[in-house]
Amino acid sequence: MSELKNTPLSLHDQADSVDVDALMAEYDRESNTRHFRGVPRVIVRYLLAAFTLYVFYMNLISVWPEQIRRASFVGLIVFMAFTLYPAKKRTAKRVNFIPWYDVVLGLIGAACYFYYVANFADLAVKATRITQWDTLIGLVGVFITAEVCRRVVGLPILVVAGSFVCYAFYAGYSLKRIIYTLFYTLDGVIGTPIGVCSTFIVLFIILGSFLEKTNIGTFFIDIANSIAGWATGGPAKVAVISSALEGMYSGSSVANTVGSGSVTIPVMKKTGYDKDFAAAVEAAASTGGQIMPPIMGAAAFLMAEMTGVPYSMIAVAAIFPAILYFTGIFLMVHFEAKKTGLKGLPKEAIPNFFKLFLKKGYLFLPIVVLITTMSIGYTPSRAACLAILASIVVSMFRKETRLDPKSFVAALENGAKNTIGVAAACSIAGIIVGIVSLTGIGLKLAEGLLILSGGIDIIALFLTMIACLILGMGVPTTANYVIMATITAPIILKLIPETPVLAAHFFVFYFGVVADITPPVALAAYAGAAISGGNPLRTGVIATRLAIAAFVIPYMFVLNPTMLLIDASFGQIVQFTVTSLIGMFAIAGGMEGFMKKKLPTWQRILAVGAGLLMIEPRISTDLIGIILIAIIVVLQYGIKIGRDQSVVAE
Repeated sequence: MSELKNTPLSLHDQADSVDVDALMAEYDRESNTRHFRGVPRVIVRYLLAAFTLYVFYMNLISVWPEQIRRASFVGLIVFMAFTLYPAKKRTAKRVNFIPWYDVVLGLIGAACYFYYVANFADLAVKATRITQWDTLIGLVGVFITAEVCRRVVGLPILVVAGSFVCYAFYAGYSLKRIIYTLFYTLDGVIGTPIGVCSTFIVLFIILGSFLEKTNIGTFFIDIANSIAGWATGGPAKVAVISSALEGMYSGSSVANTVGSGSVTIPVMKKTGYDKDFAAAVEAAASTGGQIMPPIMGAAAFLMAEMTGVPYSMIAVAAIFPAILYFTGIFLMVHFEAKKTGLKGLPKEAIPNFFKLFLKKGYLFLPIVVLITTMSIGYTPSRAACLAILASIVVSMFRKETRLDPKSFVAALENGAKNTIGVAAACSIAGIIVGIVSLTGIGLKLAEGLLILSGGIDIIALFLTMIACLILGMGVPTTANYVIMATITAPIILKLIPETPVLAAHFFVFYFGVVADITPPVALAAYAGAAISGGNPLRTGVIATRLAIAAFVIPYMFVLNPTMLLIDASFGQIVQFTVTSLIGMFAIAGGMEGFMKKKLPTWQRILAVGAGLLMIEPRISTDLIGIILIAIIVVLQYGIKIGRDQSVVAE
């Protein structure tokens, strides 16, 4: 079963039919929406499209105070959420049905925020002397927002936020003071996370929606197939490359897994890959989309706001770690294919790269516009708007990608729909940030972690990693990052004072991302397993092994920030680029237990250890690592020195 018996015309022809919408509804809570047909469907579609146009107006034209912008944004999100999301998952299948109480809750929730919009100047003067009526409205608004989050995102983040609120009461703060902080200031529900969501994040979500309508995802799969489909283990390498490309505009692990996995996973199975391994490859690669510049998911925009580092610098800093991550997965896929004797796809199934690029390469132009405009100093919001405009223009080049009025409205609709989940998570994350600011609990947690770690840097980092993974198992990456950036990133900076702020935030960001493939709650792995028919838990374990680089690289951020191009010279960049890639080669071989041939246990341990030494960008560790890797390469590839002292490969 080393290659396909048939010779189909394309990679897409080989893929089994997968119900993408059903999978998204099952494993992505944000996709589990009500179904509408006929006139109700039209009304809902134009309601969502109108919200997207409102976002453009708010960001490009209005000069409203920040309080009005954020509160009105959340108010509309609350109303749309109760329109689209049922209280219980099973009721989503009912067509054209919205219960009366959801209509009431949606209107009351929106009214609470628009009450604030209408009275924010007066409320600012009152400060903590707000009336009982003000307190009641704020309390209702917070509870209804929490219900939105439960429906759209899930319970775990509410448990975390609820625990923080309980601590505020335990610390002696009154209900009025807590509600004032959480609802009427820029330190709570409408705090920094929603501020970033209502400006940068929402526009990039809309950009992703327009790019999706141009079928750029299909183009990326075809490009990846033309590059690597012919190679050893071709279909899995296609999955890695296409997921990396999709990560440039999509930051959702589950969406990436289902989108490209619906094509790549069935083909991987047909070419001989184990079904769990096939699902794990797609899940690990798709999760990496959140760390792939230039968009990197929503959390990167929050990082820019919370660190004060321009987003363009964050995107540049993320380039090398992302390359290292995908290189690690690519190499493990290669060694797995070598180990099991899997070959590439038939020649007839491989499109010509140059012909394909000449025909559809124009689809790259919006991303080129995005990268170029941000590089020359445009704000992310303006860059995103120009990229959206570019995506509309390039869609007109060919009939099959052209945006007609219906698909244009559909893009606006999907942009609004995809914003709801992120906004819900950001609003509740704002509650956590508000409580931390109000009570100073972050300092107490830092003291606790300092005691647990005994002041040892590596132990403190390890405990921080565990906290990120536990929170990330049930919390969206965006909210997870906000929580960890508020609580644990300052701890890293306190325990290891020489750590750059950006390095500390990248540390917690990375571990928030890989939570999507870390068992037991690994949503991307579950989605991949649903496509492959494999075991979700085993898929998650394999995906974690494939993504081993993501568990190693963050430590290097902190211990040696030159990997993030922070104060790095050209010589240092060349050094750690070469040595880290060699290190990933050794780690991949050690984790797979195979290079040219099977590695004995002692060689596997030696390879992983040597690879870790090579990734640590210091000359001393590089020298030790290169010697150890050289020994393994000689043993694996049969390189020996002949009598004439020349090097000859067997």
